[in-house]
Amino acid sequence: MKPTGTTNPVLKGLIAELKKRSIDQKANIWYKVASDLERPTRKRTIVNLSKLNNFTKENETIVVPGKVLGSGILEHKLTISAYQFSEGAAEKIAKNGSKIIPLNELIKESPKGKRIRIIG
Repeated sequence: MKPTGTTNPVLKGLIAELKKRSIDQKANIWYKVASDLERPTRKRTIVNLSKLNNFTKENETIVVPGKVLGSGILEHKLTISAYQFSEGAAEKIAKNGSKIIPLNELIKESPKGKRIRIIG
């Protein structure tokens, strides 16, 4: 039987770090993000900027356990962390003045996961 799961060593390391932080800090948010990232690529979360715009408020910190795509516009400033960003999404986020932060940096900045929302 063929093994399933991610073969990307960077993603494997990120998932392991998220699970470790979840246990160390007793923060279930990181375990939820790790379990979402363990899904097969075709079942991973994909979120457009229009969805982020509709379901968030100014200055929120958002985690997308998957990919952010550039369809739509972002009308307010956010701090967004995701596994991947399309080129268009990254450009629109930068133009808006919002901030992109890698997941591994976000878990260091907010180990308990306070005031962070998962979208997707």
